[in-house]
Amino acid sequence: MNYRELLNELEGLADEKYRAFHKKLLKNDNVNVIGVKIPVLRKIARSFRGCEDELMSFPDEFYEVTFIKLTAVANLPYEQFILRLDSCVKLMDNWATCDCFSPKCVAKHREEFIPNIEKYLSQPREFSQRFALTTLLSFYVEEKYIDYIFSCCCRADSSLYYVHMAVAWLVAEVLAKHYERGEEFLKHGLLDKKTHNKAIQKAKESYRLTPEQKINLNNLKR
Repeated sequence: MNYRELLNELEGLADEKYRAFHKKLLKNDNVNVIGVKIPVLRKIARSFRGCEDELMSFPDEFYEVTFIKLTAVANLPYEQFILRLDSCVKLMDNWATCDCFSPKCVAKHREEFIPNIEKYLSQPREFSQRFALTTLLSFYVEEKYIDYIFSCCCRADSSLYYVHMAVAWLVAEVLAKHYERGEEFLKHGLLDKKTHNKAIQKAKESYRLTPEQKINLNNLKR
């Protein structure tokens, strides 16, 4: 399938109501949206298995094409995925393409992947840092990595909105899975006030915390 054929297929699958809804969610007027739902895009991405070189050469004029690229690469074995990682992270210019790029192969290569988390966390680009944080959220929220997660949260540039939200989301996930560790971290007041309080807000929205835990968190608000 060449680029024109892909666009024709996507346009034939477009839903105008979904396009308007998703465009509003992205909060980025520079992103062109055709209006194809995510499960359909994932299915199309699978059809490019073995044709990733051709796919990656397509222009990034539309959100859906970029999403298909990232999904296809995320489905690759680790050794192939890692070769395309930098080019994929550079394509991220909104929260949706970033958050949906969740390569499952990282789960079996967590120690090996940490230098990449460090690399992207140290970059000034908002969505490079967000990708580092959402990868931690997807694959690293267990006791072994809790201290490392907190270190990353403290080093991230929370003045960037989507980084701020990712840090809050990540801390909330730690609270849901390892409450005592998360509570201890918040008591040290290492995050800026806005991110600290947002993490508490997001944690309190979770059904996984008890009413007592939510009351305790409310008392930690700054």
